[in-house]
Amino acid sequence: MTLHANEIPVDETLVRSLLKAQRAEWADLPLSPAGAGTDNTMFRLGDDLLVRLPRTADTGHSVRKEQQWLPRLAPLLTHPIPEPVHAGTPTNAFPLAWSVYRWIDGAEAGPDTVRDWAAFGADLATVVREFHRIDLMGATRADGLSWYRGGSLGPCDPWVGRALDDCRTTMGSELDVDALEQLWQAALALPEPSGTHVWLHGDLKPTNLLVREGKLHAVIDFGGLSVGFPDAEHSTLWDLPPQARQAYWDNMNLDDMTWARARAWAIAVGVSGISYYWRTFPAFVTECRARLQAILTDAAAR
Repeated sequence: MTLHANEIPVDETLVRSLLKAQRAEWADLPLSPAGAGTDNTMFRLGDDLLVRLPRTADTGHSVRKEQQWLPRLAPLLTHPIPEPVHAGTPTNAFPLAWSVYRWIDGAEAGPDTVRDWAAFGADLATVVREFHRIDLMGATRADGLSWYRGGSLGPCDPWVGRALDDCRTTMGSELDVDALEQLWQAALALPEPSGTHVWLHGDLKPTNLLVREGKLHAVIDFGGLSVGFPDAEHSTLWDLPPQARQAYWDNMNLDDMTWARARAWAIAVGVSGISYYWRTFPAFVTECRARLQAILTDAAAR
């Protein structure tokens, strides 16, 4: 499945060639697809490893970022995160950095895997609070750790406006885009976020939260790792049921302005996802649409 015009094709043959050239001891292990997101393609390698390859040069920098910082962050976190075990180097066949990680057993968070959504929301709040309290270790947004979601909403307004217009065209009356735009504009009018910068995962949606025995077990995919204001970190809560969202709110003790800005970030990601992936990634469009509808339902109830 090709999602981007500048995407580098990847298949099992390519992955085996990379392994033969750089980690020959793994080259004959069983290899099978293990999922694909908007930025990376994954293959399970044997029982204990995962190969992760960026789709485009634009997202390739995230690989080196993970290789540099995840080993330093992991000892400071209670829950498991990916452990890089090989830093793949570019080749003629695949001109980007790539990685091999330890495999983490678990299933994506969802109605068939989570036992108690309120407890899950509280556990997620604990993970986020713990992550945000980690010392920056000298890292700043100028060190390759500057992602738009850790900054201010204002600079995003032009492309969010275009995405809202695209949603009006594609979704028609199926989605109240006008109401979403009102929520977006209301957040833009709020004071800028204040306080110190923190570590941000950047994309704590259910597919990046692994569950074991009904409970949150691990956090994966740190491609959006950055340093910045925490507001956008909370934006994926609208991908979770209301019970989880409320428990998270209560445990984080978030103020109304932070919540409104987090909701605006969720709108930005949702409408841009529909706009960009409308023809190429229907499952992701469905995910974005569900998020936006949850925002509208939640806003109407408050």
